[in-house]
Amino acid sequence: MLLFGLGGLGSLIYVSILLVNAIAILSEDRFLARIGWSAQSFEPTFGSGGVGGSGADGTSVKAKMVNLITSVRTLMRIPLIAINTLVIAYEIVLG
Repeated sequence: MLLFGLGGLGSLIYVSILLVNAIAILSEDRFLARIGWSAQSFEPTFGSGGVGGSGADGTSVKAKMVNLITSVRTLMRIPLIAINTLVIAYEIVLG
């Protein structure tokens, strides 16, 4: 069973794993804060609900992206270790 050798499906799996790895290793202090994408810059304050936002719930697209990056970094840390280990083992065994 050559899962990663199926052409389009294998490439899609590799690309998705690489993108999640790229998001997971972004350093909030070293990189995201320098470009203004830190989670602290988008914390809601009292009385700011819905003013000036572009989304349906009043948050901007940039704030949603920061929230997505923070969520991926938090939730996918342990599963990514297991997924990366499986991919490395697959590549070593089946090349």
